[in-house]
Amino acid sequence: MAEEEKTILLTQEAYDKMKQELEYREGQYRDEITERIAAARAEGDLSENGGYQAAREEQGKNEGRINELTVKLRNAKILQAPKAGTVGNGSVVTLELAGKEMTYVLGSRDIAVATDYDVISPESPIGAAIMGAKAGDTVTYATPTGRRISVTIKDAEPLKA
Repeated sequence: MAEEEKTILLTQEAYDKMKQELEYREGQYRDEITERIAAARAEGDLSENGGYQAAREEQGKNEGRINELTVKLRNAKILQAPKAGTVGNGSVVTLELAGKEMTYVLGSRDIAVATDYDVISPESPIGAAIMGAKAGDTVTYATPTGRRISVTIKDAEPLKA
């Protein structure tokens, strides 16, 4: 049974970086691997040829990543972050949790290719709790163990490219 494909929310920058990686993997990198396989094949006995085996393994990994990127880009939607002060997909959120301030981006982990911030998934307990909250709000969420934790939204800004 085919896995249901879901929409991937990306910033324009993350989309562009993934597209560049796909072009590299489909072109130059695929050609380099093919050349390594041909050179190793020319050495003779393939059953004991470590270079050949390594190149074939790398080829498989590359093709898998090409397929992954193709699906993600096909299902990508460029997100429009909410206005400053409101938490939503694509927001850079500063939280106060257990007396510490931490800054994250709320969104798909695929956004991480285009930002230095750690990413919180909107489907995670904390992500679901802060979604739609405003700067200054305190929200509570349940951890997987059932513990209730309060978090204060200190700031929310749209992610800038």
